[in-house]
Amino acid sequence: MKKSKSDPPNPRRFRLSHFLFGIGVLYLLFVSCKFPQFLRIVSTLSGDESYNRLEGAAVWDSEDSDLSKSIVSSVYRDAFHRRLEDNGDQDAPLRPNTEPKKEEERLPESPMQIPSRYGRITGKIMREFKRTNDLSVLEKMEEEAWILGLKAWKEVDKVDEKEPVKSSILDGKPESCPSWVSMSGDELMKGDNLMFLPCGLAAGSSITVVGTPHYAHKEYVPQLSKKNKGGGLVSVSQFMVELQGLKSVDGEDPPKILHLNPRIRGDWSKRPVIEHNTCYRMHWGASQRCDGLPSGDEEEMLVDGYRRCEKWMRNDIIDSKESKTTSWFKRFIGREQKPEMTWPFPLIEGRMFVLTLRAGVDGYHINIGGRHVTSFPYRTGFTLEDATGLAVKGDLDVHSIYATSLPTSHPSFSPQRVLEMSQTWKARPLPKHPIMLFIGVLSASNHFAERMAVRKTWMQSAAIQSSDVVARFFVALNTRTEVNAVLKKEAAYFGDIVILPFMDRYELVVLKTVAICEYGIQNVTAAYVMKCDDDTFIRVDTVLKEIEKVAPEKSLYMGNLNLLHRPLRNGKWAVTYEEWPEEVYPPYANGPAYVISSDVVAFILSQHKDRSLRLFKMEDVSMGMWVEKYNNTVAPVQYSHNWKFCQYGCMDGYFTAHYQSPRQMICLWDKLSRGRARCCNFR
Repeated sequence: MKKSKSDPPNPRRFRLSHFLFGIGVLYLLFVSCKFPQFLRIVSTLSGDESYNRLEGAAVWDSEDSDLSKSIVSSVYRDAFHRRLEDNGDQDAPLRPNTEPKKEEERLPESPMQIPSRYGRITGKIMREFKRTNDLSVLEKMEEEAWILGLKAWKEVDKVDEKEPVKSSILDGKPESCPSWVSMSGDELMKGDNLMFLPCGLAAGSSITVVGTPHYAHKEYVPQLSKKNKGGGLVSVSQFMVELQGLKSVDGEDPPKILHLNPRIRGDWSKRPVIEHNTCYRMHWGASQRCDGLPSGDEEEMLVDGYRRCEKWMRNDIIDSKESKTTSWFKRFIGREQKPEMTWPFPLIEGRMFVLTLRAGVDGYHINIGGRHVTSFPYRTGFTLEDATGLAVKGDLDVHSIYATSLPTSHPSFSPQRVLEMSQTWKARPLPKHPIMLFIGVLSASNHFAERMAVRKTWMQSAAIQSSDVVARFFVALNTRTEVNAVLKKEAAYFGDIVILPFMDRYELVVLKTVAICEYGIQNVTAAYVMKCDDDTFIRVDTVLKEIEKVAPEKSLYMGNLNLLHRPLRNGKWAVTYEEWPEEVYPPYANGPAYVISSDVVAFILSQHKDRSLRLFKMEDVSMGMWVEKYNNTVAPVQYSHNWKFCQYGCMDGYFTAHYQSPRQMICLWDKLSRGRARCCNFR
């Protein structure tokens, strides 16, 4: 039966609507009261707040900061020709949404108790060492390094200084070497594609490689796929011949003194090409590419009278022939006519070749099939005697290698070769009065040549000699007792080394940074503390002038700053999500050189004393974390950015130059003494 419009409403329907309305009201009350807190909790756990806080006026105010200008984060080049190298994936992928937050599961702290938005990288940093079961990986590594370091130091104390250590590291006598060495392809493969050259090379030495290039294979190149070039698949047939400095520094990747990379199928150019380069401490120099076009005949471009790049046939260039009239006229006036021969590219897939690398006076010369193809000038920082290894890798079968006219003697690769025990290079006593700047130099125990180069160059600056600035090396211990014994003697003589009694490891470099901060406050009274590496050249007077531009009452963080820099998740320098759960790092200055004010240093030491200083294996990122925490909790910090704190190599007008070999240090100092802040030759 149909209800009339005048009938009263159903009591059940009325109660249901009121019930739903009541739920809605309660929901709105909950949202209005709890939603801001809810957002804070979510942002703390997920890290989304990192983008919001970067807009704070306390950090980025244009009057208090130099970061009002646009800053570009560090760029990692992933050149196609370096696919043979261990570069890894330089792209930093976004964090998967499905990955569980393992740190939050292990730590039952409420989000509001977490002191920083970057998660607990290593749990409760600096817990009591008795609770070893609760220590993180980094903390266990630190504890182990201290135990091993104290043991190593006791072994050094046992060494009788009256009797020299019987080891090659202390032996200054020249070693006898063969004048030639040879190796078959099978022997080369068994030796990790590396042939040892006992005493390096000398002018006139030559190395002959007999091999057969492989036929091209398809290879996927992500950089080309992004540009929609053939879906990223290219035909590749290439190999490399490298001269390496195997004895340069123990425990580090050897420098690539000569990198010869022929690409038979070409690269992005799709034409055959030969590339030369050098690499020092993972820093590649400017490459020289030969692509079939001849280089100039100018005298400054020639190497021992040879062109850097010879001409070979290219299908995109048609040689223009002289007309008969022009040719007849040149003969008529008596001008000599030199016949020009055009050769094809000397390397062919599947066909045997004979490549000879010869060391000249000004550079290396490469002949293939008896014909000169390319020459590469020596670069500052390397000598022929440093080239103690030959590596041959890539898409080829090596049949044999012959090295002839080699030097038969070589001074030992020992500290006696570089350490000059002269009163001139000794450090001055620590001043009793306050100073403007303390410079802590991170160094490795076996970097004798690097430290000696620093002593002879920028440590001779007027500000350091007048004790307005103090500089000291910070060195941890080596696994070899004889190295530590020499280090101890070096420190006792020069008086400029702070030996840290733990075993040196890359992951624990951050402890050296803490030690620099402590020394700059407790051993000297410095208004500012600067950290740098032993392959960094510093224009001390220029850095002081930059510091003086900042008001003394302001907290300072100065260097080559990275903004919103994302961690690498793959490759040699990968950072796991357990180590760093966030998508970006805090703003941080590149590690080769940066400056912080004493108030920030004091804050770092107080945090360290309270065992609340959070450590990370990348020391420059750690410093960025500490400075940011000071900025957010204590006082605003002026972030001062300048590209002239060079991260990779050198630029004219530099404040600091990185990746400088000992020979380049001497060269830079010589130029600077003449009033020219110019770089030396690139490697």
